[in-house]
Amino acid sequence: MKKISVILARGGSKAIPNKNIVDVNGKPLLWYTAKASMNSNVDETWVSTNCPEIKRVALDIGCKVIDRPDEISQDHSKSDEALVHFAQNVDFDTLVFIQPTSPLLKPEDINRGLLLMEEYDSVFSACREHWIPRWSLEGHPDGWDINNRPMRQDMPEVFVENGAFYITKRETLLSSQLRYSGSIGIVEMPLLRSFQIDTHDDLELMRNII
Repeated sequence: MKKISVILARGGSKAIPNKNIVDVNGKPLLWYTAKASMNSNVDETWVSTNCPEIKRVALDIGCKVIDRPDEISQDHSKSDEALVHFAQNVDFDTLVFIQPTSPLLKPEDINRGLLLMEEYDSVFSACREHWIPRWSLEGHPDGWDINNRPMRQDMPEVFVENGAFYITKRETLLSSQLRYSGSIGIVEMPLLRSFQIDTHDDLELMRNII
């Protein structure tokens, strides 16, 4: 069974220019997830990109690279489209889809996901969340009653996707066109390693954590 990973790292980030290769404590952001993949039990680590500069960085790190068509590399393009394109052009049995914006990912997280794939069709990483009072942007309680505020300990915990990685089988991906489908398992990661980089504040936080 051939297990490979793909890191989706398109160019054109608006919030943080060149986000996927921005400097994070002396290394490009992409380096962190690429090294986590390379030190895990996957057989190959790939990067899917439409950007020549990201491609150069990925090759320097030691990744294989597939060129992603521009039509599925737009702001509105879904990651699932790039995953299907990858599956149509690269041979594998099990695919680990890694997002470069989660640099605290560890090889053992990926390995735990791969072990779970013996029981499921797909798995994804998540962190556990206690209930907290959420409000809409209009200033209204979101899903709770202000006159009957729940006690946190009385509310069920939930899993929140942390976006670090998703794992699926090739045939499952091609038939569903989705990153996960069929029977789905969850790999729990601690909150401390579940942060993603989407804004400049996230970037500064990650630099300090690392």
